[in-house]
Amino acid sequence: MRILAKKDILKMVMEMKNLNILYIFPPQWMPISPHYAIPSLMGQFVDSPHKLDVLDINLEFYCHVLKRKYISDSLKKARELEKSLYEEIVGFYDRTKDFNTYTLPQKNKLAKHVMIKSFFAKYEKDASAIPVLIEDMVKMIREEKHFYNPKILAQILNIINIALDIASMPYYPSVLTIGSYHNQHLEMNWESIKYHVFDKETNMFIDFYREMLPKIKEKNPDSIGISINSYCQVVPGLTLANMLKKETDAHISIGGNYFTRLTDTIKNIPEFFELFCDTLLVKEGERPVIELTDYLAGNRKIEDVSNLMYLKGGKVVSNENKEPIKLDDMKPISLEGFNLKKYFMPEIVMPFQASRGCYWGKCSFCDHDFGMKYNIKNVDKLIEQLKYIKEKYGITKFEFIDEAISPKYLELMSEKILENNLDISFFCDARLESGFSKDILEKAKKAGLKMVLWGLESGSKKIMDLINKGVDFEDRMNVLRRAHEADIFNFAFIFFGFPAETKEDAKQTIDLICKNTDIINVYGKSVFSMGKHTKLRENPEFYGVKGNTYQEEEFSPTFRYEAVGMTKQELNEMVNLCEKECLAAYGKSLVFQLITRELLLLYLCKYGTSWVSNYKLG
Repeated sequence: MRILAKKDILKMVMEMKNLNILYIFPPQWMPISPHYAIPSLMGQFVDSPHKLDVLDINLEFYCHVLKRKYISDSLKKARELEKSLYEEIVGFYDRTKDFNTYTLPQKNKLAKHVMIKSFFAKYEKDASAIPVLIEDMVKMIREEKHFYNPKILAQILNIINIALDIASMPYYPSVLTIGSYHNQHLEMNWESIKYHVFDKETNMFIDFYREMLPKIKEKNPDSIGISINSYCQVVPGLTLANMLKKETDAHISIGGNYFTRLTDTIKNIPEFFELFCDTLLVKEGERPVIELTDYLAGNRKIEDVSNLMYLKGGKVVSNENKEPIKLDDMKPISLEGFNLKKYFMPEIVMPFQASRGCYWGKCSFCDHDFGMKYNIKNVDKLIEQLKYIKEKYGITKFEFIDEAISPKYLELMSEKILENNLDISFFCDARLESGFSKDILEKAKKAGLKMVLWGLESGSKKIMDLINKGVDFEDRMNVLRRAHEADIFNFAFIFFGFPAETKEDAKQTIDLICKNTDIINVYGKSVFSMGKHTKLRENPEFYGVKGNTYQEEEFSPTFRYEAVGMTKQELNEMVNLCEKECLAAYGKSLVFQLITRELLLLYLCKYGTSWVSNYKLG
């Protein structure tokens, strides 16, 4: 290989095109901390000649909506719509007609009218006070003296939720909350997604994005990366992508976990690229974003950018998927450009990763780690990066977003944290493995572990065997007891609706939670959905799925199926029974009012496990 002379190297550097790169995180996500994805990507450009910037438009949107004028205007629009919608509905409504026979615009009008009427019937006296209060509520949730008063915090959250109901009314059935964005009429197929992206009657983001466009254009971006990680971000994220593709000259690239699961669908829809982006990055992005930037700067062919999808000759091309960068080889996250004081908490709880993928990786029901190769960070590297984040950004609270942290790694990590006097607090996910000894858990507590999110899953041994959790069924409760004795807050995940689950199986789960309130501080429940990439799909009949045919929405990461276990009605009954019996067992506990685990961590740091567990809100 010819070694270049210094003058030739300098000439190459001079000829390189330095780019303005803008990363955008779109709505909807909880506005309480930066999402991990973009800081991780930005960190890889630390020594790059390119100029990087970031816009957390999700946070900007909540700040925009939760203003006195916006809420007041939304109330006014809703009152006007109540009258105009009634006049329209009279022209087509027939009470003898099946709702499903109406057109989608008609369904939206009917749903919107009903929602507006019911809202004003419930809040007629109080609605006008919300615009007056809302800006103070947003200010107060960022202030320690109000945030750490549970009764005041409950009121703040209640008023914010009512305000978001008001903001949503003109766009109903689209509904924005502090924790989600959804539309009951949105189907995850191509035509429905396009309809809702361009429908001004239900898309509450279009007008806001028009206000944001000048701010984006001022940055003169050559490349814009948009991170879409969940169902809640699909319509708002694609709406923004379409507007930027039409109204800027920037290269628009979409990344994030959501579309990684849908590459088989997207490769057959060239229009996805015509409408929304120039390129789509799939799987882990740290290597591809560097390679894509090299391509845009003129230093690499597009065919050599890994994990990339794009249009070529009217057809969707998928480049080779390469091994992701090892976590040990990645640079620390970068929070440059994020306004950390603007998030809706008095202190940031920063997402952080010690590993990617799952070291167990055999659960039949799970595909959370799809698109990832198991990759674990050296403990010394982890400590170095935690120390860097603490010193540079003043962050001392962390949420480990790993699929699960093993007993051995938790022990090593805790020892290193104590050796380095890091003085941090954190929580993590873990499997209920017998390896979590009293010694490890006590050591972790001293190192700053406040809470563990445990995958308890089910009280039925039959279901636990089917999901192949790989833990000792009986010893799970001993692990929880050891954690409790170490003064660690136990958060237990359970779910209902596994295909083979019966009402008797579900009742065993409810009983397990209700009879162990002494060692289970709080539970989080969900309903099973069959991911397209779960191991269950390899032999569905074995797990209780009837037949091999599925009603599929091509842009949904899950399949529909018919189960041999509970009917939908029985499943709903058991979910409702869980809520009823657990309310009786736990009472109106504060922990069920703290809407996110991040808020819960801050309360645990402030007041401790016992106080938080025992506090009741009236």
